[in-house]
Parts: sequence; structure tokens; C-alpha cells
Amino acid sequence: MAKHARTTPPDDDKDAPLKEDIRLLGRLLGDVLRSQEGDAVFEVVETVRQTAVRFRREDDPQSGADLNKMLKKLTREQTISVVRAFSYFSHLANIAEDQHRNRRRRAHQMAGSAPQQGSVGFALARLDNAGVTGATVREFFKEALISPVLTAHPTEVQRKSILDAEHDIARLLAQRDLALTPRESNRNTESLHARIATLWQTRMLRYSKLTVADEIDNALSYYRITFLRELPGLYDDIDEEVARQFPAKAAKTSDTPTYVQMGSWIGGDRDGNPNVNAGTMEHALKRQSTTILDFYLEEAHALGAELSISTLLVGVSPALQALADASPDRSVHRTDEPYRRALVAIYARLAATARALGTTTILRKEVAQATPYGAACEFVADLQILADSLASHHGECLIKPRLAVLKRAADIFGFHLATLDMRQSSDVHERVLAELFASARVEADYAALDELQKITLLLAELAQPRLLTSPYQTYSAETSSELTILRTARSIRERYGARAIRNYIISHTETVSDLLELLLLQKETGLLRIGADGAERAELDLMVIPLFETIPDLRLAASIMEQWMALPIVAGLIARQHQIQEVMLGYSDSNKDGGFLTSTWELYKTETQLVQVFDRAGVKLRLFHGRGGTVGRGGGPSYEAILAQPAGTVNGQIRLTEQGEIIASKFSNPEIGRRNLELLVAATLEASLMPQVNDAKRAKKSAGFETVMEQLSERAYRAYRHLVYETPGFTDYFFEATPIAEIAELNIGSRPASRKATRRIEDLRAIPWGFSWGQCRLLLPGWYGFGSAVSDWLDESSEEKSRAAKLTTLRAMNRDWPFFAALLSNMDMVLSKTDLALASRYAELVADKKLRNSIFKRITDEHRRTIACLSEITGTSERLAGNPLLARSIKNRFAYLDPLNHLQVELIKRHRAATEGEQQPDERVRRGIHLSINGIAAGLRNTG
Repeated sequence: MAKHARTTPPDDDKDAPLKEDIRLLGRLLGDVLRSQEGDAVFEVVETVRQTAVRFRREDDPQSGADLNKMLKKLTREQTISVVRAFSYFSHLANIAEDQHRNRRRRAHQMAGSAPQQGSVGFALARLDNAGVTGATVREFFKEALISPVLTAHPTEVQRKSILDAEHDIARLLAQRDLALTPRESNRNTESLHARIATLWQTRMLRYSKLTVADEIDNALSYYRITFLRELPGLYDDIDEEVARQFPAKAAKTSDTPTYVQMGSWIGGDRDGNPNVNAGTMEHALKRQSTTILDFYLEEAHALGAELSISTLLVGVSPALQALADASPDRSVHRTDEPYRRALVAIYARLAATARALGTTTILRKEVAQATPYGAACEFVADLQILADSLASHHGECLIKPRLAVLKRAADIFGFHLATLDMRQSSDVHERVLAELFASARVEADYAALDELQKITLLLAELAQPRLLTSPYQTYSAETSSELTILRTARSIRERYGARAIRNYIISHTETVSDLLELLLLQKETGLLRIGADGAERAELDLMVIPLFETIPDLRLAASIMEQWMALPIVAGLIARQHQIQEVMLGYSDSNKDGGFLTSTWELYKTETQLVQVFDRAGVKLRLFHGRGGTVGRGGGPSYEAILAQPAGTVNGQIRLTEQGEIIASKFSNPEIGRRNLELLVAATLEASLMPQVNDAKRAKKSAGFETVMEQLSERAYRAYRHLVYETPGFTDYFFEATPIAEIAELNIGSRPASRKATRRIEDLRAIPWGFSWGQCRLLLPGWYGFGSAVSDWLDESSEEKSRAAKLTTLRAMNRDWPFFAALLSNMDMVLSKTDLALASRYAELVADKKLRNSIFKRITDEHRRTIACLSEITGTSERLAGNPLLARSIKNRFAYLDPLNHLQVELIKRHRAATEGEQQPDERVRRGIHLSINGIAAGLRNTG
């Protein structure tokens, strides 16, 4: 019999409900395993788990030998079952932890406690205490843009079918916190058992390569789960918090602009992905539009059912009556129900709009045909008529439950849902323009020109009224495709609205000409219009956004932007962009290029330099942070990361990517999704408005800290580059000691794992690079080089400072400098997930024993140095001492995650042995490897 109520945990065991949930889900999974696979497989799973636990907790070599021997004896069928069991448990443990976080947050709110750090209420209270006025806060929301941008990358391992099943399990688990009767509790347990059984019988992996269309649909599922309802709800919560903290008569919900807007790269990011083209852009907007219009139709229908208000009992506004009178609804039963008739008219126009924008299926057919809305603002205006009429006729309380949410959603999402960014490499633009210049007989060899000659030619061409392109000229496939894509962008903007596409990112930006090239391509395709007054009065549709990625590129960023903004044509365009210019910074490639510490520091310096350049130009800087899931790719808590930005870099404007399995981690649960969105708003609010103390003493201390960071960065860079790029055989070690080759085979992304068909580290994408190190439990990109840098700096002889004095400086940096504190905190989290014992088993995959021992020793030595230095600076050898909840979470899951690593090693051995022996690889072994990749990624949560 299932228990019908949770036992009340003692005050000192707040995690008791979490443990109870994990035990329940583990028991149900065990029941499913017994019934589906038999007692023998269940016993194997238990034996593997217990042996792996001994191997971890007792550091017992014999346990490791026993485990290795046991895994070798498993049949292929048993191996698959064991891998599946531990993979699914990783997913179930994540669900339980998410539910517990929601539970703890609700308990905090119900206790009437002060707002938690990371909430908007907390940020507003801090600002109020610092003397920031309500008028300043309201002005912030009027001007702000905070945009999470969903991207598809080859680390996303969730199938939508799995996501849907897990969403149901989360819902059922949440129900158990309610006061259930014994019968209800039993039914809940039965439903959980059924959903876990369904999960077990659902294929976890894709057997066909993921397409861009699949990636688009996967991302849209998070809108239905979280964004469509939680984002409008968050706006309402923030309105209430602002009104509570800063009372003002003028504060109205409808006055708050849309400061949080969603973005997407999926379908528009062409850099290195030959599968993205004009067709995928059109498909992305069609699917996005269908998703949001389906939501509007559903809500409009529900409103019609709810607003059964009769004019026999209450009046309505003339505008509402006019809307009702224009309705195609002629039913005699609704002549006195103008709101229903008005909503029938709104529904009919929405249905017509949906069809006009490409929707093929309308769930509920409209009463009659109607004229489509010309723009989302017309739909919003109709909803406002309903709201105004209700407000003026004793119906204020009827607005908030659904109508206000629908209107807010229409303001936020329009008919496009999310802004689709475009991205392409500067190399492609150069090739396209070289061909256009040559075919138009303007310049025979554009690529051979030096930078000054290119700038001169591009500016001259931008001033020309004529085009380079001709409809009668035949161009190469690449040039034709690029021109078609830009023309499609113009068509999409005309169809779905200007917010549908408004940003174009240039990868590998190295010169000013890289930016001017995109301006000229926009002119060629009607996206840049030069008026009679000349180029200085031009109109531009797509903001030109440079992406600085590598260490050398970051060091040139400020200089390039200073030259760019000084050009008269650019100054005019920026003026018509509300004096805002966006710059994107790449965390992934800079890390792979120079290592964790140097990448983080170079990004910080670049941002500081950009602030100075933009201030001199009188332009507002908007930074777009290309962060990944791993710390090595800029990951880590977004709240702390935003607060650790250099002064002046936020200013109410920030965009950041949400990538890979991080999207599922943050947004597959509605409550957690809303919390993560609120964290972004709260951090941006604080970072933008919190007064800065700029006295001489603080400035001197900051300068000293920065000098130390520069010295540490130089040392870390040398250590990292020496290992990764200068050690003979390191590439072979990496490809053999990690599952990089197997990851490349996995059907988890439409983008190739490498930019070129080589084994060079330089050509490997930064994302699978980091993902592979996570799988083998080294997570090397998130810490390597720190230990060498700090120990070398501390031990270096100096007349000015002793070792003790230097250590005191590092401790002061951790205490007083948010940037350095965030750096150490993120590295601490990474180190808590590393495991040298498991990593040693992956090292055994390297055939060359001498190479294996040499490189693995260097890695373990650096790991030891890094741990020691971090402990000296923080004053504790305990990992995650400042985040006990995360520490317990990681500790609890490792006993179930470790077996997956052991199994993955064994399966890789079998797979590679068959391949090297020129045998036909066993598909079941390959599938087992891919299942283990899925489970480990789920268990570590931020490895992509």
C-alpha cells in the first residue's frame, strides 16, 4: 500500500522529502525492471551499483578490479539493460530534485520570509535601500531588453517523447505534496508506475540523424511547457513587486513594456551547418507562428466560454458593443452576450491569420470567414477593448485570470513567437562579395585587397544607387544561396513583423571590412535602403552584430568597434537603432583556444574596453553572451555571471544563449523555468541600477587585482597551450581517452562535430570538445591551467611580496571582487564533478602506454595543484562548501552515475576492438554507448 501522506521531516532534515521521492522513483523503476527484464537482470543492476559505490566510497582497488571483471562478463543484452536502468534513474533523480527545489521555494514563500536572493523582490529592495528611485526602476523596464536565445547544438540528447513522459512524471510527483486520500495516493503511485513503464518501453535515442526541423520542434515544446504561460505570469509578478516596493498612481500592468523577449538560432544559424538555408528559416517562422497562434486560439475559445456576461445585467463600452456587432456570430442565444460575440469575431480573425501565415490545421473551425489581422498590435487592440469594457463595468476581477495573460502574451510573442537570429561566417560573405564584384567588373580580386582598400571599396559601393547583382547573371551555388537567404529574411519580416528577424551575427569577425560586407549584402537584397540624401540617411533592417570568439579576436574587438562606429554611415544607422549596438562574445572557442582562466579574463578585459569605446562614441552597448552549459564554455549560474560583469556592460541590455541540455534543465519544469527567467531579470536589474562606488581607494585596489589576474592569465595560457597544442600525441590521447568519436556518431544534432574532416583540435567544434571531457569525468576545459598559474605566481621570488602576502591578495580578490569569486565558484563546481579514478579508466583506452601515462600524469598533477590552490584561496578543502544543496545533490547522484561511466568504458573497448579488427560493429554495443552518453549528460546536467 502506498502512503497517502508524506511523513513530516525533522527540522534538520529538509531533504527528507527529496530522499523519499528518489526512493519511490527508484523502487518503481526497480519494479519495472523486474517485470520487463526479469529478476536476473535486476540482480545484476544491483550488484553493479553496490560494487561501484564501494569503488567510490572506499577507494578500493579490489572493488575496481571486481567491477571491471563483472562488466566484461555481461552479455550484450544485459549491458544494454544495465545502461538503460542507470540512465533512466539519472533522469528520474533530476525530476525529483527539480520538484524538491520547487517545494523548498514554496515553503520559503509560505513562511512569509523576506524575498530570496535572485528574486526581483530582493533586487528591488536592495535598489530601494541604495537610494534608487521608483521612477528610475520604471524607466529601466521601459528601455530594457533581456533576451534568452535558444540554440541547437550537438549535445542536446533529449527526445521529445522522453521529455513528454518526464513532464508527466514530474506532474504526478508534485501531486504527492497535496493532501491525498489513501485511494488518491494509490492511484497516483499506479500512474507513476505506468509512466515509468512507458518510459522504459520508449526509445531513448534517435535512430536517424536529427534534422533542423526536428530541432525547431524540440525547442517549441519548451514554449508550450513553460514560456507561453510562465513569462506573462512573471511580468504580472514583477508589476506587483514594483508597485509594492515603489508605490505610484501611474503604475499599471498595461504600461509595462516587453523587456523580456525570446530569441532563437534554430533554423537561422548557418555557420558551419550546411543544413540551414532559406527553407529552414521559413519553416522556423511558420512553426513558431503556428505554435503561438494555436495558443491564442485556445485562449480566445476559453475566454468565450468564461465571459458569459449579459447586457441584461451589466453594460458594456461602445467599443466593445461595436466589436460584438461586427461579429459573424448571429446566434439568437447570444444576442445579449456581447463579450462572447466579440470573442467569436476575434477567434475568426485569429484563424484567418493562422491560415495566412501557414497553419494548415485549426482545431476548432471558426463560425465564418474573417479578415486576417494585419499585425499583432491589431489583436492586442481588440483585447484591450475587452479589458477596458470590463474595467469600466464592474468586471475588473475578470481581467486577470485569463484576458490579461493573453494580452500580455500577445505583447511579448506577437505572431512570430521569438526573434530568429541569422548567423554566418565572415569568410562566406567575403567569397560572395568577391564573386559579385568580379561579375559586375568592379574589382577582379576583392579577396586580395588589403584592409584599407576593402573598406574604401565597400564604402564607395554602399554610396552607389545601383546594385552589383543582376537577375540575368548566373552565380555560384553558394552566392545564390546566400542572396536567397537574405531576400527570404526580408520576406519573413514583411509577413511576420519586424521583430521576427532583426539580428545578423557575423562569426569570425576580425576586421571592420567583415562588418561592412554584411551592410553591402543587405543593400543588395533590399534590407538596407539608401535614400536620396545618401548613405548617412540609410535605413537598415538587420543589425550587424560582430562575434568575437578567439583570444586574438577578443583583443581586437574594442579597436574594431571604435573604427566601425566612427564611420558616418554606421553612426547614422546606429542613431536609428536607438543608439544601441550589439556585440557578441564567444565563450566556447576562446576557452578551447586559451583555456578557462585566460578565456574568462580576456572576455572581462574585452568588455571593459568596449564600455570605454562605446562611452566615447555615445552609443549604448548591448552584449550578447554566447555561453554554453559547461563552465569551460561560459556556463554556470546566470545570476552570478551577470552580477560579475564589469561595470557598465549591462545597462538594461543583455542577450545570452541557452544551449544543449541546459534548456531542458532550466525550462522543462514550469516553476523552475519561471524562476530562471526571474533570475535573469533580477540580475540585470541589479547590475544595471546598483550604484557603483568609485573612490580612489577602490580604484587602486581594483587595478591591483587586475594586474594579478593578468599575471595569472599569462601563466595559465602557457600551461594550457603547452598541454593541448604543443604536446606531441595529445590529439591521439584525446580521441582515444574520450568518447569524442562515438559522440560524433550520435544522432543528437544537425550540425557536424567538426568544421573540417580532420582530427586537429583546432578544427573540432568547442561544444563536442567540452562535452567529451565531461563524459570522461575530467571536465578539463573548466579548470586546467589554474593550478600551474597560481602555484607559479605564489612561489615566484619577489622582493615586493612574500608568498603569504600574495595569498592574502588572492583571498581579498575572492572576497571583494565578484568577477574572481564567480570564477572560483564555477571552477569549484566543475572540480566537484571530476573524478580521477573514473578518468583513469578512460585513460586505459589509449593504446600507447607511454603516451597514456605521460599525459594522464600531467593532467592529474595539474588537478592536484588546482585543488590545492583553490583550497588555499577559499580556506576550505571541501568542494561546494558554500552551496551545500548542490554538494548533496552531486554526492547523492554519483553512486548511480558512476556505473554508467564504467559501462561506457567497457562498451567503447568492445566497439573499438571490433572496428580495429575490421569486424562489423555490433549495433547493440553502439546503442549502449549512446545510451550511456545520454545518462551521463543527464546526471551531470551541465556538460554541453
